Amino acid sequence: MFLIFIVLLLTVSQVSADFLIVNTTILHNAIGKGAVCLDGSAPAYLIDRGSGYGVNNWLVHIEGGGWCSTISECIERTGTRYGSSIHMEDQYYFQGILSNKPNENPDFFNWNRVKVKYCDGASFTGDVQEVDPVTGLHFRGARVFLAIMEDLLYKGMWKAENAILSGTSAGGLTAILHCDKFRSFFSPSARVKCISDAGFFVNIKTILGESHIEQLYERVVTLHGSSKNLPRSCTSSYLDPSLCFFPEYVVQYIRTPLFIINSAYDSWQINNSLVPYNEWTYCKKDINVCSPSQIQTFQDFRVIFIRAVINGIRPTSLSGYFITSCHSHKGIETPSYWFYPNSPTLANKAIAQAVGEWFFVESIRFQEISCPYPCGKFCQS
Repeated sequence: MFLIFIVLLLTVSQVSADFLIVNTTILHNAIGKGAVCLDGSAPAYLIDRGSGYGVNNWLVHIEGGGWCSTISECIERTGTRYGSSIHMEDQYYFQGILSNKPNENPDFFNWNRVKVKYCDGASFTGDVQEVDPVTGLHFRGARVFLAIMEDLLYKGMWKAENAILSGTSAGGLTAILHCDKFRSFFSPSARVKCISDAGFFVNIKTILGESHIEQLYERVVTLHGSSKNLPRSCTSSYLDPSLCFFPEYVVQYIRTPLFIINSAYDSWQINNSLVPYNEWTYCKKDINVCSPSQIQTFQDFRVIFIRAVINGIRPTSLSGYFITSCHSHKGIETPSYWFYPNSPTLANKAIAQAVGEWFFVESIRFQEISCPYPCGKFCQS
């Protein structure tokens, strides 16, 4: 028993040594501003302060976690960390783009690195003043975003020489929708850019021709009162403002340089937008076991996805993209995806290398797309 205890102790020590553990900061004073999670609890973030030449550089990363489009879905989220800070862990690991190790995160390891916890269910766009007396739900994501940014500015972010707003999945969508707003917090001389990771969701019809994801986004925007917080340059161009919840419609209006990291076979979009049914069970888990006709459907999705990216981000733009063929929905907080020997590469560069060059060297417009499947057949796990 003693030997087992020693082994467990060594294992825990090894984990602690391998990964930076950061404490959660609950922003209690945000409650007075009405900037609260779905259940009315205070929002939260984590921060590891910068050092050395990175002391005046900031990277703010938004957590992902889907959306809630109905009252019942949002109520369900209040019982989780995606709707309430009451259920959030006291500590989290910082890895990948948030790592403090130069061999894992060569360009940003000593920056001020922040992870914003996601607890509003609408990519930080909602703002409804009224609180339902029956459900107690608060749709205040836009206020949460602003309250957290104000707190970070107070803690020194206003002095930033370099700043990045990034996010994964629903957080990647947040980074797109709030990119120009984030830029406005800094001096004109600061270098400010945004990164969307696994957050370029396209308006695709299902294999049965249904507008599943479009209807989902329309419900989210309506329920959370999001339309007034979507970029006005976009919403003024469409009769349905909820279309501006889709990156493909909004990125052309974003002035701040943006970097898109995504798979052309994004597993979340394939499983939830393209085939949101109890079908293709094994194929949706592993593209390598799909039938020829299923593969062709995926190839058709890839064509639509790539067209949406290219139409939004022109070759002459300062924005960039790194489009893999991994059948996954990975995040850049994952070390093996961000910068490891087995990480996906394009133009002989891992994602971390491509992003670093794009951020610091204005003349580099990294815009690379992986070849179609079977390229990427070994990176889908």
